[in-house]
Amino acid sequence: MSGTGRAGGIPSGTVVVTGATSGVGRAIVRRFAGPGVRIALLARGEEGLEATSTEVERRGGSALALPTDVSSYREVDEAASEAESQMGEIGVWVNDAMTTVFSPFMEYQPEEYARVTEVTYLGTVWGTQVALQRMLPRDRGVIIQVGSALAYRGIPYQSAYCGAKHAMKGFTESVRSELLHRKSGVHVGMVQLPAVNTPQFSHCRSNYERHPQPVPPIYQPEVAADAVHLAVRERRREIYVGFPTWKAIVGNKVSSALLDHLLARKGVEPQLADRPPSPHNDEGNLFKPVAGDPGPYGIFGPRSRRTSPLLWLNENRVGAGAAALSAVVAGFLTLRD
Repeated sequence: MSGTGRAGGIPSGTVVVTGATSGVGRAIVRRFAGPGVRIALLARGEEGLEATSTEVERRGGSALALPTDVSSYREVDEAASEAESQMGEIGVWVNDAMTTVFSPFMEYQPEEYARVTEVTYLGTVWGTQVALQRMLPRDRGVIIQVGSALAYRGIPYQSAYCGAKHAMKGFTESVRSELLHRKSGVHVGMVQLPAVNTPQFSHCRSNYERHPQPVPPIYQPEVAADAVHLAVRERRREIYVGFPTWKAIVGNKVSSALLDHLLARKGVEPQLADRPPSPHNDEGNLFKPVAGDPGPYGIFGPRSRRTSPLLWLNENRVGAGAAALSAVVAGFLTLRD
């Protein structure tokens, strides 16, 4: 990998990914993996860590599996120290680990709410802090938070997850401002995701008699991974992935009250599939990982999109902007003729 400091490109050094064995995290690992790339994998499930490590090595990279519960600051800090000790300085840190519970707010148990918050929000806080402890003295590095459209717009029956993602956004803005104040060369960005076809919907805890599902339209995890890779190599402040994300964020800014009523009427049914719940939906992976290798994909592959025109525009914004300007100029000249 090339590029350090404030320049473009992937920073040199070790790539750390939390939630590395499943869903978007697994796709991110695949996206970064390649000859000579060093990746530290943070997750709880040992079978998933072993399988992910094998994938990295098959692609010519080096992998370090670090069993870690990101809700524990001590475990995250120890994992970061081990990564630097065995693989060299950390150049990129991606905070992706999450968990959730599908439930009406008044049916949550206090320990469920606390656990979602500790993993999804505090896991990001601890990851960011231990990464900055190592990056700030060197004045280089990139940290990316994997967010969601739900960081801007809450939806019914996912209040714990939505609250955690909102908190991630506010926390990240504060930290980014502090880094700018000290004129640091460390970059912190966010990638806001749409619905993604990941195993979380089969592995999460749910209080419903139907299988949870991502709200369509659904995207494959590679789309999210491409956005994270773009955010790292171009040091983007924030990327919206997919038109549904843009629509939710902008729509909430225009009329959040209208969305309150719209989601009250139509926000529940799209989150439930026409099939019985997974055997794992009772307990879920809230307090311990589901056995086996989860991999990147959920059960909604046939309904999932593999590309995002909005992400393409993000990647090609200079060329797209020039084309749009040319079209406007050509139209103006045509009108004059």
